[in-house]
Amino acid sequence: MLLLSIRRRWLGIDCFGALSLLPLVCPADATLTPQPLAKLGSCPSGYTASGQYCNPGPKARVALEKRGQCPSGYTTSGAYCLAGQQARPAVPKRGASCPSGWSASGAYCLRKRP
Repeated sequence: MLLLSIRRRWLGIDCFGALSLLPLVCPADATLTPQPLAKLGSCPSGYTASGQYCNPGPKARVALEKRGQCPSGYTTSGAYCLAGQQARPAVPKRGASCPSGWSASGAYCLRKRP
């Protein structure tokens, strides 16, 4: 059996899997990693403006563009939603339902806990 390990970034999470043998595996309690965001007015708490972007500082939390209410586990910071300690990965919902393994939370889809 081939045990060549690969590492990928998915939604700001470190994911590991065996090349071509196992599906991508992401730990359920993985720490979400803040990424630069498009600047929409003021930057969220923990981010600093850099041209048209907001760059995360050393203590920044993951932020999403706010679409209606923030998803479960996230709080409002201007035009953004900031992840709390128990926040799950979130993506904007497209259409009426979420992909398999994800659940709806307002205008977002949250990855289900195992």
